[in-house]
Amino acid sequence: MLLGRRVAKRRAAQSAIGSDGQLHVRLVAIFSIAASVPMLLVVIFASLLFQYGVQFWASDSARGMLQNASDLARGYYEQNLREVSDETVTMADDLRDYLTQSDVSSPRFAEGFIFQVVTRKLNRASIIEVGKDGVARTAATVEPDNRPASEILTPEVTKRLAAGENVVVQARQNQIEAVTLLYPGSKIYLYVTRNAGSSSFSNAERAKTVIADYDLFAAQSRALQLRFNIALFVGSLLLVGIAVYIALAVADWMVRPVNELVTAARRITAGDLSARVTSLQSRDEIGTLAAAFNRMTQRLEAQTGALVGANSQLDERRAFIEAILSGVSAGVLSVDRDGEIQLLNRSAAAILVEEGDDPVGRTLSEIAPELAEFIASGDGAGIVQVRAHGDLRTLAVKRSEDASRHILTFDDITQQLSDQRRAAWSDVARRIAHEIKNPLTPIQLAAERLQRRYAEEITSDRPTFTRLTSTIVRQVGDLRRIVDEFSSFARMPKPVFRREAVADIARHSLFLHEVAHPAIRFEFHTDQPDLELVCDRRQLGQALTNIVKNAVEAIEPKPVPDDGSPRGHVRMTLAGEGDALIITVSDDGIGLPPERDRILEPYMTTRTKGTGLGLAIVKKIVEEHLGEIRFDDAQGGGARVTLRFAAGALERLEEGQVIAMPQGNLTGKVTANGA
Repeated sequence: MLLGRRVAKRRAAQSAIGSDGQLHVRLVAIFSIAASVPMLLVVIFASLLFQYGVQFWASDSARGMLQNASDLARGYYEQNLREVSDETVTMADDLRDYLTQSDVSSPRFAEGFIFQVVTRKLNRASIIEVGKDGVARTAATVEPDNRPASEILTPEVTKRLAAGENVVVQARQNQIEAVTLLYPGSKIYLYVTRNAGSSSFSNAERAKTVIADYDLFAAQSRALQLRFNIALFVGSLLLVGIAVYIALAVADWMVRPVNELVTAARRITAGDLSARVTSLQSRDEIGTLAAAFNRMTQRLEAQTGALVGANSQLDERRAFIEAILSGVSAGVLSVDRDGEIQLLNRSAAAILVEEGDDPVGRTLSEIAPELAEFIASGDGAGIVQVRAHGDLRTLAVKRSEDASRHILTFDDITQQLSDQRRAAWSDVARRIAHEIKNPLTPIQLAAERLQRRYAEEITSDRPTFTRLTSTIVRQVGDLRRIVDEFSSFARMPKPVFRREAVADIARHSLFLHEVAHPAIRFEFHTDQPDLELVCDRRQLGQALTNIVKNAVEAIEPKPVPDDGSPRGHVRMTLAGEGDALIITVSDDGIGLPPERDRILEPYMTTRTKGTGLGLAIVKKIVEEHLGEIRFDDAQGGGARVTLRFAAGALERLEEGQVIAMPQGNLTGKVTANGA
């Protein structure tokens, strides 16, 4: 009862009301008393009844009856054993007489043997003889046993007979077995069995077991009484516990309506306006209170839902604006007054951050410090160069602001500026080629005629005359070469795409320079010599030749080794990678110039005799072949140029399909990075 009282108070304290649990305590007390008084009377009566019963069964008279029954069963069992023993001895005497008159294998002996077995109510009999080799053999038998003779004449049986016992009798599987010597001092034995009813054996054993169990029961009678009383006590406690549990359940049922109201009120306090009291359907005061409570919460939920709907519309508008911004090609970036990025669209992310990186929440100075400086300058528009993904990008930026943030809108005009410069230089190159090429031929012819006609007539300072005219011819040749490059750059024909063996084109471009520069070692390597590419053979060969020429020019400033080893190495590799074909040209020359971002612009050169058009032509050819070109520092010094062509897209060009060329995708991507 005390435990129930404590549990009642604790449950009341844990309820929604949080009271001291007086109702719970009172109900527990009432139910406990109602269950305890009848249970106490039942326990006392049952204990006395069990005690009197145990005293009767543990008395001497009860044990005497059990002992008499046990003695009777045991006597019947022993009488059967004696009968079989006597019959065995008598039968052995009769068989000895038979054997004096006939042989053991004769039919007469067999009839007498069977007669002995039948008249003495035996089931089977055998004459067993142990030979000189020590092996027991059956000489004669009636109803033969399935067991071999060696199992019947066990060492224990023969030992007991040799010790002087007349007959050995034992019980085995509901039958009595007996073994005796047919002739004293010999090794001839008579074995007989008689089946006995299973009850004769089992009754004797059962009687013995009953007596043992009874003695154990009598010795443990006190302990049994104690255990019975303990069981009654535990059962009574269990019933009282059930009564306390029922009392607690009834108390919970009585206070549940108030608890539900309190719980619903607390849920509403926490912000859950869907809380209702649904289980109170009665027409009493509690039901009326619950209905009023539900009407109040319903009105609160409706008003709050209207506010939430308005906020949802605002969120949808914001998501709609973000969706529009994600499809705009221009980059849009929003930062707060502290320079922290709040929003950027897909185009801005593609320009400023790495793929998979989320810059929202980071500062703009960390992502693009150049744009942060532009905001700090207060300008409304401008051109800003930003380094992103290892490249220098030129952005046309516009800025707007409100009270809490700055909004930047920018377009990547890097490719546009490059195209404008290339178009302008193409026009300049065409005009230069047109204006310069015409007078070059007359100048060259005039200088050569002076050499042929007047060289013999000059008597004073003839070497000077020869040197000057040779200089004119040589310089005209250099000018003609420059004009040819201008013309090639300005009037490059449209490529004619055919399927070509790329390895042949690459080897030919190396061979031309290998003959002209024997001091440089040229190497070509490929694991796929049968690779083919849809391309313009002449233009692709020109691009590779220009790249190898630049590699040779980068090696020429290096001194010639004294040991006769090559001045430098130029290595070209060809490989297929999925749907792409990759050509790599590397050298161990002086390396890339510092202004590698402008390396592909027309007329950008760092060499005294260079025109700056070789790599510009390479870029144009690569773009028209839907490829990418990349410049890196080679490992160990020098430069590495990588050409990557989309073989699948070029095959569709061969089939006459129109290939879309979006900016920065298939029109040729040019990157210049350090290793």
